[in-house]
Amino acid sequence: MAGPLEVFASVAGYEVVVGSWDGSRSLATSRNVAFTNAVPLKELKGPIDTLVVAGGPGAESGIYDSSYLAWIAEAAGCSRRVAAICTGAFQLAAAGLLDAKEAVTHWDFCDRLAREFPKVIVKPDPIYLRDGAIYTSAGITAGIDLSIALVEEDHGHKVALEVARKLVMFLVRPGGQAQYSHMLSHQALNSQPLRELHVWMLEHLRENLTVERLAEQIGMSARHFTRVCLRETKMNPGQFVDRMRVEAAQQMIDSSSMGLKQVADACGFQSAESMRRTFLRVIGITAGEYTRRFKRGVEAG
Repeated sequence: MAGPLEVFASVAGYEVVVGSWDGSRSLATSRNVAFTNAVPLKELKGPIDTLVVAGGPGAESGIYDSSYLAWIAEAAGCSRRVAAICTGAFQLAAAGLLDAKEAVTHWDFCDRLAREFPKVIVKPDPIYLRDGAIYTSAGITAGIDLSIALVEEDHGHKVALEVARKLVMFLVRPGGQAQYSHMLSHQALNSQPLRELHVWMLEHLRENLTVERLAEQIGMSARHFTRVCLRETKMNPGQFVDRMRVEAAQQMIDSSSMGLKQVADACGFQSAESMRRTFLRVIGITAGEYTRRFKRGVEAG
């Protein structure tokens, strides 16, 4: 809740109101920090421009206050747009607002959201999603990304960028960015040799990373290494290498002025065309399309 609140409060023209369902003027949070000057929801009058429903522990519990859900549904009908932060998506779903709509929540709860609300089209990868006037986001920091995107809708990219800079954000992330980093997950591998291999691979992406080369580096036979790789990463060695190269290329595209041919060479792809095909296979879009979507002011080459 605090992140989106800070985003909207940083922009002139928004009147930000913290609402409380229980009628309290002090809204307690799961971290034992209270927001003062809260307004009981029953006292809110008139239409709401942007209704933001925050998640948190308990929001996904499956126990919902029917009166609160009715209020959300009614308020949504009087709002220009409705957004959920993290597991706040469960509240929107329980209120019937996500039926037949694409939505996302924190990756750890996407399967539960899909099981509990089968009418919702759950997309587990993006950091935030828009479907019509309904917006959902993946987690705490993704709620900040979503809020900045809403500011950009209202006031343009320049203002959104100023807010991001004020909040000392590294970059303004588009919603299509993946919320779950496979590189990060690889750092948590159970096998110490695989963790060390992961670091070595990042430093040698330009080389020919065959199964035999990787197995030799880790001191295993090619067959045994393949079994270990499948068990630890749920990918065969070739898929593992492709995923690492694609994520390394994504980082270069996001943070450098390199052209796609340069990125392809730096990440070990045989050519820009090879990188295009691998991107399409791994993340569903080509490297050029990724550049057009996620890198502002740069033409895809």
